[in-house]
Amino acid sequence: MKHLPSSTRRTFAVLAAGTVAALTLAGCSTGGDAGSDGSAGSGSFDSVEAALEKGGEITYWSWTPSAEAQVEAFEKEYPNVTVNLVNAGTNNEEYTKLQNAIKAGSGAPDVVQIEYYAFPQFALTDAFTDLSQYGFADFEDDYTASTWNSVSDGDAIYGLPQDSGPMALFYNKTVFDAAGVAVPTTWDEYYEAAKAIHAANPDAYITNDTGDAGFATSMIWQAGGKPFETSGTDVTIDLQDDGSKKWTENWNRLVEDDLLAPYGSWSDEWFRALGDGSLASLVIGAWMPGNLISGAPDGSGDWRVAPMPTYDGSPATAENGGGGQAVTKQSKNPELAAGFLWWLNNSEESISIFLESGGFPSTTAELSSDEFLAEAPEYFGGQKINEVLAAAADDVVEGWSYLPYQVYANSIFGDTVGQSYQNGTDLNEGLVSWQDALVEYGNAQGFTVNK
Repeated sequence: MKHLPSSTRRTFAVLAAGTVAALTLAGCSTGGDAGSDGSAGSGSFDSVEAALEKGGEITYWSWTPSAEAQVEAFEKEYPNVTVNLVNAGTNNEEYTKLQNAIKAGSGAPDVVQIEYYAFPQFALTDAFTDLSQYGFADFEDDYTASTWNSVSDGDAIYGLPQDSGPMALFYNKTVFDAAGVAVPTTWDEYYEAAKAIHAANPDAYITNDTGDAGFATSMIWQAGGKPFETSGTDVTIDLQDDGSKKWTENWNRLVEDDLLAPYGSWSDEWFRALGDGSLASLVIGAWMPGNLISGAPDGSGDWRVAPMPTYDGSPATAENGGGGQAVTKQSKNPELAAGFLWWLNNSEESISIFLESGGFPSTTAELSSDEFLAEAPEYFGGQKINEVLAAAADDVVEGWSYLPYQVYANSIFGDTVGQSYQNGTDLNEGLVSWQDALVEYGNAQGFTVNK
């Protein structure tokens, strides 16, 4: 599941309004899960297995390219189960529809795909079934610590991870070699490389960044920042903590020296630049290889992967993108839905289908398998790139959390920090503006927000 570009502001506005309504309806409840008869759930994994054998019908919302093949394989293994697959749109389009269904009290699917940054928002509105009642705590060791943390809260488990996005440095070796630049291991070296590449070819840049909330939060995460803390409806926002400032001091050099390509990610211009060498690197999630191979075929053979640069040369990275699936509270058959979710993200057959479609795993078994580690794509010059990417999954900095209204927060990033990018000014001032807006919004929605 690649980290998709943000949708329109209008979409976010609708989602934000739905979130407020859902918070009101749910009363920020953390009560027990309801079974198909409305009673509190008290099942176990035995009840999940029994539901799979008994069968029934469920609805699954997903936008992943592997979903259709996974559903087909599941129904072959469990012929008594029918899964109605619906593509309700990517990320925020789907979230808007889900939030509207929560507000209406009906219309939600049994199983829904959710990116990690959006999990806290829907979990707080009591939209998801707590899967711990079905024995899902037993699966914790099957996943990387960072992805498991993204779908759980204390003893509550709101989903299972599907993919992960530990960040790494994807770089064009041909461009780096032509500029006489060694692969940077620190951010100071990265800055020097940016100057050298642009000096060697004024049309070439080391990377692009016009202001993306997902990238910024991941970079703050890697720098050790912990700007968002939540306990129930009490929220603390500190985008002036040491990690946040460490990132802005580093990245300001690239912004203020015009060393970043002036176009957004996922655009046609971006893909062309990745193919022709005018964009020399990306600091991005481990799900990127398939996108390079399909979107920038002219770069085949030139690209390589290295660990993400750090501030002191010691291994440290963050998650960028990725997500999993959850069972909604509206499911009329939560045991069956939980069974499908378990098979989807924990069975070898389903995970193999996901990997074949270009996904990057969150499961420790796949990340350590000889077959996975031995893959050496021609696009990357025969490099065993998964050795680098799997190692990155072990180096994710611990302790990160998102806001319970992160979807809305990301939607206004362009109006705050984005203005610093546009004007080539101090990103730290943009973070202050973003923080002020997030505090005001959170307090208006019934949270108690401190800064």
